[in-house]
Amino acid sequence: MASLEEKVYATNQKTLDLLRTWREREANYLEEVSQLKAYIIEIKARVAIYLPIKEDPLDLKMAEYINNYPDRARLKIMFMRESAGVYAFGTKRINVEVQQDRIKVRVGGGYLSIDEFIDQYTAPEVEKQLARDPLMKFAGKVAV
Repeated sequence: MASLEEKVYATNQKTLDLLRTWREREANYLEEVSQLKAYIIEIKARVAIYLPIKEDPLDLKMAEYINNYPDRARLKIMFMRESAGVYAFGTKRINVEVQQDRIKVRVGGGYLSIDEFIDQYTAPEVEKQLARDPLMKFAGKVAV
Protein backbone atom coordinates (compact mmCIF):
# COMPACT_ATOMS: atom_id res chain seq x y z
CA MET A 1 0.00 0.00 0.00
CA ALA A 2 2.88 2.35 0.74
CA SER A 3 4.08 1.87 -2.80
CA LEU A 4 0.74 3.05 -4.18
CA GLU A 5 0.73 6.11 -1.89
CA GLU A 6 4.27 6.94 -3.00
CA LYS A 7 3.21 6.71 -6.65
CA VAL A 8 0.20 8.98 -6.02
CA TYR A 9 2.42 11.44 -4.13
CA ALA A 10 5.03 11.42 -6.93
CA THR A 11 2.30 11.91 -9.54
CA ASN A 12 0.81 14.80 -7.57
CA GLN A 13 4.27 16.39 -7.26
CA LYS A 14 4.82 16.04 -10.99
CA THR A 15 1.37 17.54 -11.65
CA LEU A 16 2.15 20.49 -9.38
CA ASP A 17 5.51 21.02 -11.08
CA LEU A 18 3.83 20.97 -14.49
CA LEU A 19 1.17 23.39 -13.28
CA ARG A 20 3.84 25.81 -11.96
CA THR A 21 5.74 25.57 -15.25
CA TRP A 22 2.53 26.17 -17.20
CA ARG A 23 1.67 29.24 -15.08
CA GLU A 24 5.16 30.69 -15.57
CA ARG A 25 4.93 30.15 -19.31
CA GLU A 26 1.43 31.63 -19.38
CA ALA A 27 2.68 34.75 -17.58
CA ASN A 28 5.54 35.03 -20.08
CA TYR A 29 3.12 34.48 -22.96
CA LEU A 30 0.73 37.16 -21.68
CA GLU A 31 3.63 39.60 -21.28
CA GLU A 32 4.82 38.82 -24.81
CA VAL A 33 1.30 39.30 -26.20
CA SER A 34 1.07 42.63 -24.40
CA GLN A 35 4.41 43.73 -25.87
CA LEU A 36 3.34 42.64 -29.36
CA LYS A 37 0.07 44.58 -29.05
CA ALA A 38 2.00 47.70 -28.06
CA TYR A 39 4.37 47.15 -30.98
CA ILE A 40 1.45 46.78 -33.42
CA ILE A 41 -0.10 50.01 -32.13
CA GLU A 42 3.25 51.76 -32.57
CA ILE A 43 3.62 50.42 -36.11
CA LYS A 44 0.07 51.51 -37.03
CA ALA A 45 0.89 55.00 -35.78
CA ARG A 46 3.83 55.21 -38.17
CA VAL A 47 3.43 56.39 -41.71
CA ALA A 48 4.32 53.97 -44.48
CA ILE A 49 7.78 54.10 -45.99
CA TYR A 50 8.00 55.11 -49.63
CA LEU A 51 9.93 52.56 -51.69
CA PRO A 52 11.31 54.06 -54.92
CA ILE A 53 12.02 52.55 -58.29
CA LYS A 54 15.79 52.44 -58.22
CA GLU A 55 16.23 53.23 -61.94
CA ASP A 56 14.26 56.49 -61.62
CA PRO A 57 16.36 59.37 -60.16
CA LEU A 58 13.24 61.50 -59.59
CA ASP A 59 11.54 58.67 -57.70
CA LEU A 60 14.69 58.23 -55.58
CA LYS A 61 14.57 61.96 -54.77
CA MET A 62 10.84 61.70 -53.91
CA ALA A 63 11.51 58.72 -51.62
CA GLU A 64 14.31 60.60 -49.87
CA TYR A 65 12.03 63.60 -49.35
CA ILE A 66 8.98 61.62 -48.17
CA ASN A 67 10.89 59.23 -45.89
CA ASN A 68 12.78 62.12 -44.25
CA TYR A 69 9.80 64.46 -43.97
CA PRO A 70 10.04 66.01 -40.49
CA ASP A 71 6.31 65.95 -39.65
CA ARG A 72 5.25 62.57 -41.04
CA ALA A 73 1.84 62.85 -39.38
CA ARG A 74 1.03 65.77 -41.72
CA LEU A 75 1.58 63.55 -44.78
CA LYS A 76 -1.90 62.09 -44.64
CA ILE A 77 -2.00 61.53 -48.41
CA MET A 78 0.64 59.30 -49.96
CA PHE A 79 2.32 60.01 -53.26
CA MET A 80 1.92 57.07 -55.65
CA ARG A 81 4.13 56.88 -58.73
CA GLU A 82 2.19 56.25 -61.94
CA SER A 83 5.00 56.79 -64.45
CA ALA A 84 8.21 58.79 -64.77
CA GLY A 85 7.43 62.23 -63.32
CA VAL A 86 3.71 61.50 -62.85
CA TYR A 87 2.30 60.81 -59.39
CA ALA A 88 -1.12 60.42 -57.84
CA PHE A 89 -1.72 62.50 -54.74
CA GLY A 90 -5.15 61.50 -53.48
CA THR A 91 -7.51 62.21 -56.39
CA LYS A 92 -5.02 64.51 -58.13
CA ARG A 93 -2.62 63.45 -60.84
CA ILE A 94 0.47 65.65 -60.65
CA ASN A 95 3.63 66.21 -62.65
CA VAL A 96 6.82 66.41 -60.63
CA GLU A 97 10.27 67.60 -61.66
CA VAL A 98 13.59 68.29 -60.00
CA GLN A 99 14.80 71.83 -60.63
CA GLN A 100 18.08 72.99 -59.11
CA ASP A 101 18.10 69.94 -56.81
CA ARG A 102 14.61 70.82 -55.48
CA ILE A 103 11.38 68.92 -56.08
CA LYS A 104 8.78 71.02 -57.90
CA VAL A 105 5.14 70.19 -58.62
CA ARG A 106 3.45 71.58 -61.72
CA VAL A 107 0.34 73.53 -60.79
CA GLY A 108 -1.53 75.46 -63.47
CA GLY A 109 1.04 77.31 -65.55
CA GLY A 110 3.78 77.29 -62.94
CA TYR A 111 5.41 75.27 -60.22
CA LEU A 112 5.15 74.99 -56.45
CA SER A 113 7.80 73.55 -54.20
CA ILE A 114 6.73 70.20 -52.83
CA ASP A 115 6.38 71.78 -49.35
CA GLU A 116 4.01 74.44 -50.69
CA PHE A 117 2.08 71.82 -52.61
CA ILE A 118 1.62 69.63 -49.50
CA ASP A 119 0.53 72.67 -47.45
CA GLN A 120 -2.10 73.71 -50.03
CA TYR A 121 -3.46 70.37 -51.22
CA THR A 122 -3.38 67.94 -48.30
CA ALA A 123 -6.48 69.24 -46.48
CA PRO A 124 -8.74 69.24 -49.57
CA GLU A 125 -7.59 65.74 -50.54
CA VAL A 126 -8.22 64.43 -47.02
CA GLU A 127 -11.75 65.93 -47.20
CA LYS A 128 -12.34 64.19 -50.54
CA GLN A 129 -11.24 60.87 -49.06
CA LEU A 130 -13.54 61.30 -46.08
CA ALA A 131 -16.44 62.22 -48.37
CA ARG A 132 -15.92 58.95 -50.28
CA ASP A 133 -15.80 56.87 -47.09
CA PRO A 134 -19.17 55.06 -46.86
CA LEU A 135 -19.10 55.04 -43.06
CA MET A 136 -18.67 58.81 -42.96
CA LYS A 137 -21.61 59.32 -45.34
CA PHE A 138 -23.98 57.68 -42.89
CA ALA A 139 -22.36 58.88 -39.66
CA GLY A 140 -24.65 61.93 -39.37
CA LYS A 141 -27.76 60.14 -40.69
CA VAL A 142 -28.41 57.65 -37.93
CA ALA A 143 -32.04 57.45 -36.77
CA VAL A 144 -32.61 57.38 -33.05
